[in-house]
Amino acid sequence: MTNSEPATTQHSTVEDWTKALAESHGSPGGGAGTGVMLSIAAALTSMVAGYTEPEDHQRDELSGIHARARELRKTALQLADDDSSASNAFGAAFRLDPGPEREEAIHQASVEAAKASAVLGERAIEAIEDLGWLAFHGNPALIADVVVGFGALRAAITGARTNVSFDLASLTSAGTPLEEVREQHPDLWETVSRLSDALERIDQLAAGVDKKAAPTEAV
Repeated sequence: MTNSEPATTQHSTVEDWTKALAESHGSPGGGAGTGVMLSIAAALTSMVAGYTEPEDHQRDELSGIHARARELRKTALQLADDDSSASNAFGAAFRLDPGPEREEAIHQASVEAAKASAVLGERAIEAIEDLGWLAFHGNPALIADVVVGFGALRAAITGARTNVSFDLASLTSAGTPLEEVREQHPDLWETVSRLSDALERIDQLAAGVDKKAAPTEAV
């Protein structure tokens, strides 16, 4: 990767990508980081699934979990790069001179950014129960990896929830009341609530295996 090429999650080293993330230009930013955290959660899900020896009646279920996790690992990285592109448009809109053109650009960029984060969030929600299955039926020697996966998944959902909410609120910068934003974008608004519920579900699952993952806490 040369200095003129953007850092992408799919073609950069971890060193190059995190170096780009550390710079003050917003792309990649927190939204792209959300995608990377989702990819990490999916990768850990895949690893634990691969180490798990299922009972005969569990084979199909485990095979499905493994396949979905492998696919999600790659998809999440693409979604991270999609979010970086949306972030570029978002920043460019706010740099325009004041006026109707700027207001329209902010509106469009905010909606597109919210949609990009919502897609990430929905994919993260879909991954919760697969990791939850492994928490209770996966190889017990890898329970710590499952809990790390929960942490990464929680970070992804927290990021998606916050970004969707923030981007929707950005629509008020042109004078649109927040209540009107909710009426105009009900699906995105509802996504924020679903993501909040998903955080509670992750915490519930993680708490259920915490004693096995961190046994020293009980001493």
